[in-house]
Amino acid sequence: MALVSQTGSSSCIHFSFVPPYTARKTKISYAYNARVGKMKPRPSVIVAASPPTEAAVIATEPLTKEDLIGHLASGCKPKEKWRIGTEQERFGFDLKTLRPMTYEHIAKLLNGIAERFDWEKIMEGDNIIALKQGKQSITLEPGGQFEHSGAPLETLHQICAEVNSHLYQVKEVLNEMGIGLMDIGCQPKWEVKDIPMMPKERYEIIRNYMPKVGSLGLDLMFRTCTAQVNLDFSSEADMTKKLRASLALQPIATALFANSPFTEGKPNGFLSMRSQMWTDTDNDRTGMIPFVFEESFGFEQYVEYALDIPMYFVYQNKRHFDCTGMTFRDFMAGKLSCIPGALPTLNDWEMHLGTIYPEVRLKRYLEMRGADGGPWSRLQALPAFWVGLLYDEVSLQNVLDLIADWTAEERQMLRNQVPKTGLMTPFRGRLLKHVAEDVVQFAKAGLERRGFNESRFLNDLVEVARTGVTPAEKLLELYYKKWGQNIEPIFEELLS
Repeated sequence: MALVSQTGSSSCIHFSFVPPYTARKTKISYAYNARVGKMKPRPSVIVAASPPTEAAVIATEPLTKEDLIGHLASGCKPKEKWRIGTEQERFGFDLKTLRPMTYEHIAKLLNGIAERFDWEKIMEGDNIIALKQGKQSITLEPGGQFEHSGAPLETLHQICAEVNSHLYQVKEVLNEMGIGLMDIGCQPKWEVKDIPMMPKERYEIIRNYMPKVGSLGLDLMFRTCTAQVNLDFSSEADMTKKLRASLALQPIATALFANSPFTEGKPNGFLSMRSQMWTDTDNDRTGMIPFVFEESFGFEQYVEYALDIPMYFVYQNKRHFDCTGMTFRDFMAGKLSCIPGALPTLNDWEMHLGTIYPEVRLKRYLEMRGADGGPWSRLQALPAFWVGLLYDEVSLQNVLDLIADWTAEERQMLRNQVPKTGLMTPFRGRLLKHVAEDVVQFAKAGLERRGFNESRFLNDLVEVARTGVTPAEKLLELYYKKWGQNIEPIFEELLS
C-alpha cells in the first residue's frame, strides 16, 4: 500500500524537555529560529554526545543527600518565569512498504535537517544520534521513534509556531525520501523483531535488563510513542500540590488521549496499549507513587525514593558502564561493582532521575507522562489541559478539592482500568467521562484567566469528554467498518 505524504499545515502544540547532554568541540552561539522556510545551506556544527560537563565528571567530594535535595529545589522559580515544555514522539515508516524506518533512513533525515535548517549534529562515535538548535532538540528512542523536544516557552501560541516549524522542516526532507511519520501511541502492525534498534550504547544495556524485570519492557521501548508536557513550580509546597493533582488526574489524561488500540495488525483489547505496557515493564521505577500523598511529602521524600531505584548505567570516560541492579545509594557510597570506588556528580544524579518513570516525574520541573502519541490537531489540547489546570491558582485548587478524598486504592483502580475502558470506567457511581467533563472545564476556565486567548486549544478535548468516545474507539470503528478489518489504512489515516 503506497502512500503520498501530506504536507498541509497542522494545528498546534509540542513536546519537549532537556536536550541531549552534550559537550562542545567548538564554541557555538545559539539562536532559536522558528522561521518556516528553507535556510541557506551552511556547514553544520558537529557535537560529541556526553554528559553536560565532560571536563568535570570525576567527583572530588562525596555528594550528600542535601545536595540531591538542593538540586530538585533549584527548579523553584517565580510565576512570571514559569514556562511550558513539550515532547512528542512519532514513528517513521516507508510509504511504499509501511516498514519501520531504518537507522540509515534516520541518519539521512537528521543530516538533511541539520544541513538545510541550521541544526547542530550530535554524534556517538561515527553515528549521528540527535540534533540541537537553541533549546530545542531532536532525539531518537530505541526503536527509531523520532522525538522533538521543544524550548521552554511562555504561551501555547509560541509552542504551536515552534512545532509547526519543526514539522515543516522534517517533511521537507522526508518527502524526498519516501518516508512518512505516523501519529499513534503504539506500532499497529510490526513486531519487536521487525524494528531496528538505534545505535546508542545505553539502549543495549536497557534492552538486556528489561526482560529481567517485566514482560512488556521491550514492547514499550520499541513499539510506543508518547507525548509529554513539562511544567514549573514556585516552591516545595507548590510542587507538592501540582504533583498530587497531576498524579490523581493522569488516568483522565490517558483516557482523553487514548490512541493505541492495535498491535500486530489487530485490536489488542485496550484503548491505550502504551499505558498498559507500563504496568508490566519495571515496577521498581513506574506507577502512581502513592507516598506523594503522605502529609510529610516533599523534595526529601522523592530523593529517598530515587536513591533506592536500581540504576541502568553510569557514563564515565566516554563510555556507559552497566550498573543494572545497583542503586544510586550504592553509588554515593562508592560501592558500584561496575566502577569500584567511583562517586557520582550531580550530572549522574540528573541522568538517574531521567531513568525513573512514574506517571508524573519530578525533576527540576514536573513531567506529565500519561498521554499516547497522536495527530497534531488533537495533541494541541495536551499542554492546554495541563497549563489550564496547574498554572491557574483557582483551577488548581478546584482539582485539589475534587481529589481530596480519593483514596490510594481508587487512584490505583483508575490507573489499572483506564487503559482498557477509557472514559467509560465506572467511578463513584458514575462514569469517568463525567469527571473528565468537569476537569476539562476547570482547564478551560484556567486558560481564560491566563489572558492569552488559549482556551480554543481545548475545543477537541471538550468534545471527547462530552461524548466519552476516545480517539482509540474512533479508530476501532474505522477498522471494523470502513477498513474491513485491514490495519494498513491506518498508516494513511494517521500520517503526520
